[in-house]
Amino acid sequence: MKKILAIVTLLTTSAFSSAAVVEFGDFSDVSNLQLNGSATTTGNDLTLTNGLSQSGSAFLQNSVMLNPQSSFSAFFEFRISNPSGVSDPDGQGADGLVFVVQTLNNTAGGSGGGIGYQGIMNSVGVEFDTWNNGGIDGSNGNHVGINLGGDINSAVRFNEPTRFNNGGVWSVWIDYNGVTDLMSVRYTMGGSRPLLSQLDLTVDLTAQLGQQNAFFGFTSGTGAAGGKHDILNARFSNDFTPFDVSESGTVGIMLMGLAFLGFRKYKAQK
Repeated sequence: MKKILAIVTLLTTSAFSSAAVVEFGDFSDVSNLQLNGSATTTGNDLTLTNGLSQSGSAFLQNSVMLNPQSSFSAFFEFRISNPSGVSDPDGQGADGLVFVVQTLNNTAGGSGGGIGYQGIMNSVGVEFDTWNNGGIDGSNGNHVGINLGGDINSAVRFNEPTRFNNGGVWSVWIDYNGVTDLMSVRYTMGGSRPLLSQLDLTVDLTAQLGQQNAFFGFTSGTGAAGGKHDILNARFSNDFTPFDVSESGTVGIMLMGLAFLGFRKYKAQK
């Protein structure tokens, strides 16, 4: 198997430039992230919350300039473990985590059912919700939803039968095509990108954000129930370039600055 190491030459600016791919093979170095609230690191993992009544978030230190249609693609893996506190119908553990694209990087929204996202204006979020908050969750305590403008009442949602807070590793692909305005969400515990998306929404992202500079990141919140919400790795592109990830850990990126100028790839036999 070949392992690819991309060495990036960077130009210091206030935002990542065109055709940027930002990748964290792990979170042993978070110098390029803004950590808010309860967010911290645990070994090589980014831990958003780990306990009761917390709110945490992590966003890129520097914004990404989205292309003229505001397209993007993202891939990340997460693990939710150590459920604690009170229970809803499917057991202990709450409240989940949210992938967020927004216009600020120093915010952590509401705790508990707010999942660290509630109240973050000019944003779009994809929630992996592990607590049943009644009508705003479709009366389901384990679902995926696409959220707009800091509203935790998802515009669309999909109920997942397997508990997200089962301690397993979940792989997620989120793609937004600015030409068609279609956002698609795929996820699995299998590691290979599903052919079909589980969730889709047509949304004008440029109008939603109000600008073309945006920050990628994650939020989480807990209340009377909690858990350990970890992001294991992540990669973001400021264009519609869906990642086809079939093996975790085959690509590593060294990030050392603020904006991409160019890079060279070296391949070595493993």
